[in-house]
Amino acid sequence: MSIPISFKNTIQVRGRTDVLFRNALDPKRRAKWDPSFATGSYVGDERLASGNLVKFKLARRLLGMSFVAKFGSVQAPTRGGWETVRGFGPFDKLAQAWVFKPMPGGTEVTLSVNAAVRYKWIATTAERLLRSAAAQTLVELQRQVDAQGAQAVTEAAQEMARKQRESQKAQRGKRGLFGRKAK
Repeated sequence: MSIPISFKNTIQVRGRTDVLFRNALDPKRRAKWDPSFATGSYVGDERLASGNLVKFKLARRLLGMSFVAKFGSVQAPTRGGWETVRGFGPFDKLAQAWVFKPMPGGTEVTLSVNAAVRYKWIATTAERLLRSAAAQTLVELQRQVDAQGAQAVTEAAQEMARKQRESQKAQRGKRGLFGRKAK
């Protein structure tokens, strides 16, 4: 019984749709800038087209696992995605879908991740890793075309994380020993 994981992240990027599309979906380009991937290459026909295969090797921090994926619906320069051909590591399935929507002053980029994890005991950790990797991928994609915008997003994320930590500390302070309410 696989445990499903599904989420979407959206970010506005000051960049052209076609440039973002190629950077996000071309495996050779992606491996150069995305810290989640150590290598990326085409298997067979070296074209960004539906049905073509690509091979990725994850970074060491993601256990360095390799997988082969197949491009699904590729509609340059507005949408594209891939899905693993077979399971690897704890995943029965891993898929990414990208949507690039032109807007005044840039592009709205949406990254959707769908996965199925084989083991319940690792599902929470796998989801946390996937969410973190997806967020980092979007920031790095933005950094490729708009370094100032990426810095602003990074600072906002750090500020939000700091506020969450402070809120958690305040909640813990309200509780006494063993999580009971203090009198």
